[in-house]
Amino acid sequence: MIKTDILIIGAGPTGLFTVFEAGLLKLKTHLIDALPQPGGQCSEIYPKKPIYDIPAFPEINAGDLVNNLMEQIKPFEPGFTLGERAETLEKLDDGTFIVTTNKGTKHHAPVVAIAGGLGSFEPRKPPIQNIADYEDKGVEYFIKDPEIYRGKKVVIAGGGDSALDWAIYLADVAEEVALVHRRKEFRGALDSVEKVSELSKLGKIEMITNAEVVGLNGENDLEQVVIRHKDEARGEEFRDVDHFIPLFGLSPKLGPIGNWGLEIEKNAIKVDNSYDYATNIPGVYAIGDVNTYKGKLKLILSGFHEAAIMCQSAYQRIFPDKKYVLKYTTVGGVEGFDGSKKEAKKEVVQSIG
Repeated sequence: MIKTDILIIGAGPTGLFTVFEAGLLKLKTHLIDALPQPGGQCSEIYPKKPIYDIPAFPEINAGDLVNNLMEQIKPFEPGFTLGERAETLEKLDDGTFIVTTNKGTKHHAPVVAIAGGLGSFEPRKPPIQNIADYEDKGVEYFIKDPEIYRGKKVVIAGGGDSALDWAIYLADVAEEVALVHRRKEFRGALDSVEKVSELSKLGKIEMITNAEVVGLNGENDLEQVVIRHKDEARGEEFRDVDHFIPLFGLSPKLGPIGNWGLEIEKNAIKVDNSYDYATNIPGVYAIGDVNTYKGKLKLILSGFHEAAIMCQSAYQRIFPDKKYVLKYTTVGGVEGFDGSKKEAKKEVVQSIG
């Protein structure tokens, strides 16, 4: 059984920053995530997309943000259970918890922090009868490594920001990029729509509107998509491709966490934001996009703030007889569990005379 001070469910940015805040309090952490690598959505869905609202970073790619967080928490030696989903929560007589994953791995901790983002994600798939036959054989719902599309023929379907942004990005990577949307109007940011239109005029993106991808063909791997035009005169078009990327958004679900007896509101966990983001189960907290309260903002920086507050409360729960005095890292430095120490150089003043 894995034992730790704070068990963190979710290894996205909020979960990772919780490791740092807990480490400052000398609390050990362990993270569980259903994904095979840390980073949550930032690693799985849009690692190459820029983020503009992280303090002190005018622009940073989501994947780089995760890499920086991993470097920041390295001295605190967190444990990871990756590729496993937190399945059950059991509260023991002493008030501590055992969380068991879908693969039977047990974790024991006095505090559980749920930082699972919006829950587990399932892509919204287009109603194409044989689409499952080509998943990972030319059909992808997420773009993890844009380099696999270099020199390839790609069809993207969708009309939102994700479809527009990736069409723009892949225009300089793929041999051919076609963007298929069932309407003439797009739902994305105006500057993205204008950029796609500009690239279309330059011949770098083919925009196919008032149309849908309705069929897929190929002996083993995907070789062809069938595009049906609303204009009956154009009928159906058979297009040779290497990759088909339908980007119709994601359907978030809490999954097994929704059965833990937590108070749920609109697929999010209700918390007490007036103090410490505690749930209705003492010892269980919810931070980041997974929680809800009056005035909630689903931003990464909000999750960072909630993580810091939550760790203070967790410390008092674990050590009720100790009083912790907040020390700024600019004064006390950062002392890792690995023996490392970061601190500001102290000025040496010599008296004269």
